Amino acid sequence: MWLIAGLGNPGKEYENTRHNIGFHVVDVLARRHRISFAHKFKGELGQGTIAGEPVVLLKPQTFMNLSGQSVQPTMAFFKVPLLHIVVVHDDLDLELGQIKLKTGGSPGGHNGLKSIDQCIGPNYHRIRAGIGHPRSKVPEGAAKDRGGVVGHVLAPFRGKDLEEAQILVEHCADAAEMLLRDGLEKTQLKYHSLKPRI
Repeated sequence: MWLIAGLGNPGKEYENTRHNIGFHVVDVLARRHRISFAHKFKGELGQGTIAGEPVVLLKPQTFMNLSGQSVQPTMAFFKVPLLHIVVVHDDLDLELGQIKLKTGGSPGGHNGLKSIDQCIGPNYHRIRAGIGHPRSKVPEGAAKDRGGVVGHVLAPFRGKDLEEAQILVEHCADAAEMLLRDGLEKTQLKYHSLKPRI
């Protein structure tokens, strides 16, 4: 059994923001593999098969900072080993469109990962979806009282960034499928060299 958790924040306000890219990846996987969701363990949860493996898809509904409170009970109920957990999340340190995969490591300032680490430890797989870093720039669409990093992650994708994000989501879903089918090393070899297309 595998658990693929895509991180994000619930609610219309956050639906298309950079911080919710994990939700979108899980939605793509659900659509491709005809998996439907029900509310359980403080999240939207669906069961199915991906790459011949039994899988639980999860979108925690706890808000990002408490993601572990949904991931941990799901993992416990389905008896998923740590190395069969895949967390898909936005990453400021990667250019928009880049993908990196790793197992374990630091949360790197990502509050969703911090919460999961506190609940189950750090030794799970991560699919890091690059959303770019704002540096000193506040993106178009950011809330006026939210500058810098917070404004960036909570702003929606627009224009060419939206096109690149849509491609990124599909590629992250492809990477999740390949990870289950072929393992981490082969998936890293393919996706770490992937360049943004726009």
